[in-house]
Amino acid sequence: MRIAKVLRSQTDKIGFTRRTAGAAPGTLVYTGRQEMEEVHVHLTHYDSDVFNFVTSVDSIPEDNAPGKVTWFDVRGLHRVELIEKLGTAYGMHPLSLEDVLDVNQRPQMEGYKDGILLQLKAFAFEKETRELSIEQVSIYLTDETVITFQEDAGDLFEPVRKRLEMGNGRIRSKGPDYLTYALVDNIVDKYFTVLDQIEETLDELEDIIIKDPQIETKSKIHDLRLALLTMRKSTSPTRELAGRLGDTEHRLVSEDTQFYVRDLKDHIIQITDLVETYRDVTNGLYDLYVSEISFRMNSVMQTLTVVSTIFIPLGFLAGIFGMNFVYIPGLDNPYGYYILWGVMGLITGAALMWFRSKKWI
Repeated sequence: MRIAKVLRSQTDKIGFTRRTAGAAPGTLVYTGRQEMEEVHVHLTHYDSDVFNFVTSVDSIPEDNAPGKVTWFDVRGLHRVELIEKLGTAYGMHPLSLEDVLDVNQRPQMEGYKDGILLQLKAFAFEKETRELSIEQVSIYLTDETVITFQEDAGDLFEPVRKRLEMGNGRIRSKGPDYLTYALVDNIVDKYFTVLDQIEETLDELEDIIIKDPQIETKSKIHDLRLALLTMRKSTSPTRELAGRLGDTEHRLVSEDTQFYVRDLKDHIIQITDLVETYRDVTNGLYDLYVSEISFRMNSVMQTLTVVSTIFIPLGFLAGIFGMNFVYIPGLDNPYGYYILWGVMGLITGAALMWFRSKKWI
């Protein structure tokens, strides 16, 4: 299994860059790989009555809607100068920009004087290959603006954007802090989708192990263990993030939004428990696989033992009467050949009856 951005080969790391040791704090270096040729910046303006959406390529669309909630959705982080320009225009601290471009950050919340930075991991699971792909998502909240940073072109926030466009629910009447909550909640909801897919894969593996375990079954179990371990490393700090956001006294987060964030924390705790449960199930499946393989091996050895036990005395008799002595009792008997077969048959029958009484066959 290939866990994206964790187990990639060096040849796959197109555009991969490491931070220079000893670089000054706030040095902007994109540490991921280039997922797309162009950077797409999607701008959304809305309030309870108006919804506007525009897209720009390799440039920042003009923000000309004062008094409305503004959402910049940046897809692609390899154009460092564009990221820096956007962040500087909306007062992002240099350290927050540095964290945005470092895709190896753990999920965290950082509060600044005029903004809050949230960083999470988004997951997608491919059942056929059992590949867990990981993408770092950064969300920056200011007074009237939310800026999201994604590594590739996939639209993680399509459900939120549709809610804004359709005017469903309370999201259009709320401020940027509620939009931030909705974006984080959307990412967390996808965790449940990934875990549902992993659960289905675990059920399928259990059936395979019970019916007909194969050599590749072991590698499939190992793949799932790696995927769950990767999720576990992210879900625990994400729970801490939700706890800090729900209890923060920062002026940008209202008490009403904090109520929803605390409910979100409960969901993350549930996800953490599910990850731990599925890890235990995966370990149990591995034990079951080893037991099934051992049982099948013991069955084969038992069969070979039964066959050997039957043929050992028969071979002994055949060896005795096959020796090249002149005088061997019974060789002159015209019925000796048939008597020997009868004795062999009695020994075989007695052995089979004894094995059956012991329930070995």
